[in-house]
Amino acid sequence: MTEDKRNRNAESGVKTPARRVFRHGSFVIPTMTVSRFRTILFTVAAIVAVAGLADATYLSVQALTGETLSCGGSPDCFRVLGSSYAKVAGIPVAMLGALAYLSVFAFATFAAFGYARARTLLITIVGAMFLATLWFLYVQAFVLHAYCRYCLFSAAITFLLAGLVIAVPSSQEQ
Repeated sequence: MTEDKRNRNAESGVKTPARRVFRHGSFVIPTMTVSRFRTILFTVAAIVAVAGLADATYLSVQALTGETLSCGGSPDCFRVLGSSYAKVAGIPVAMLGALAYLSVFAFATFAAFGYARARTLLITIVGAMFLATLWFLYVQAFVLHAYCRYCLFSAAITFLLAGLVIAVPSSQEQ
């Protein structure tokens, strides 16, 4: 927007967002506003949550139907998913994961549209998922001595979500 147009808008009471630019010599590099960056991060988190939801849903269907997974013939997958750690109070952990990923998708979507409470709930859920993931990685490595590829994919998704949530600028920054 030109300076002249910005002055006319200011006189008429129209409020336009100022675009930040970084000047280096004769180069002008436009930068992104904090709110736009925040929206992009929440949108990426919602998309990443869909990948986690697909993984957890596949594992939930396997747990409920008793079908065998195609883990590339790896017996480790069956040992992890068939262990007593794969259920909490009779509920498959994968179903809890699917519910968590669905919640992350919903809260990230609402946060992208500016709902502050959704951001708080998103941080809480992703924090709980991160701690649960650390526990399940410990169980796979030091208790079962076996790794499930789907579980490791879910762990990677959770770590990525945690990184995205940490990267979101606070509400006080404009």
